[in-house]
Amino acid sequence: MKLTTQNLFDQCYGKYAIAAVNVFTMEQILGLFSAAQKCKSPFIVQTTPVARSYAGSEMLLSMIEAASNIFPDVVFALHLDHGDEEHAIDAIASNQYTSVMIDASHENFDDNVSLTESIVSKAHLKNISVEAELGVLSGIEDDISIDENYAKYTDPEDVVSFVDRTKCDCLAIAIGTSHGAYKFSGQQGLQFDILKKIQERLPKLPLVLHGGSAVNHFEIENINKYGGRLKTDAKGVDPKELRKSIKYGICKVNIATDTRLIWTRVHREFFNNYPDKFDPILPGKAYIEAQEEFLIKKFQLLGSINKVSDFK
Repeated sequence: MKLTTQNLFDQCYGKYAIAAVNVFTMEQILGLFSAAQKCKSPFIVQTTPVARSYAGSEMLLSMIEAASNIFPDVVFALHLDHGDEEHAIDAIASNQYTSVMIDASHENFDDNVSLTESIVSKAHLKNISVEAELGVLSGIEDDISIDENYAKYTDPEDVVSFVDRTKCDCLAIAIGTSHGAYKFSGQQGLQFDILKKIQERLPKLPLVLHGGSAVNHFEIENINKYGGRLKTDAKGVDPKELRKSIKYGICKVNIATDTRLIWTRVHREFFNNYPDKFDPILPGKAYIEAQEEFLIKKFQLLGSINKVSDFK
């Protein structure tokens, strides 16, 4: 059952968070929907502009629709992640998405407001909610690359004006996370002082955490064991901090890096162990199972298991 993204946020605020999982392939979609149905967890399935360009937006949407038919008990929303103006307008026009993100965080404050307000006015005509971003995360995701020297935390003094002017429905904030496999080094973590100030100024507004992957060192070590060359000194978001952030308004946690690391580990390991094999179905099945196992644990961490009943 596909619901509006706002429906999910209205139920979960302050109690649990919704995993928002980026998908590119059939295997990712099957693993996600299967995991959610098994543990009765609501979720958000996300497509990015790069995924839409790679697979084709029609192909992605068709696979998602097929998965919702195969797994009829799931409760989910469909979101455009990191949309630019062109992709956001196209997603709104498709009448398939329940929410879109317009990412103008790299612009100055007034230009960010102007572009976000423009997308909000179009989306709200179709009951589609809009996620905006204030503050800049460092790291790499798809074709987005931000050097850490240009990253900046969300300023709590700006959030009320931004939301009032844009009328956005939820806000992605920069409080210490980053995109990609190379996240925290040293002792940095989530900046709860900033998060608390934002929630105080915007009570009940759903907040979004980008860069929410854990970056499991088991995955990195095994990728490197089988020929990879990923750095080993990075860490993701501490699960305890992620869980703690929920009571301060974090409703949506974006997940992309972890599933990519799992994909890479599964395929490197498979073809190392079975060098005589050339059947894509075999590692594909292994990845679906690994994706499913990982997501069930993530749903558990976010407190969303058995929460489908909130929407029946």
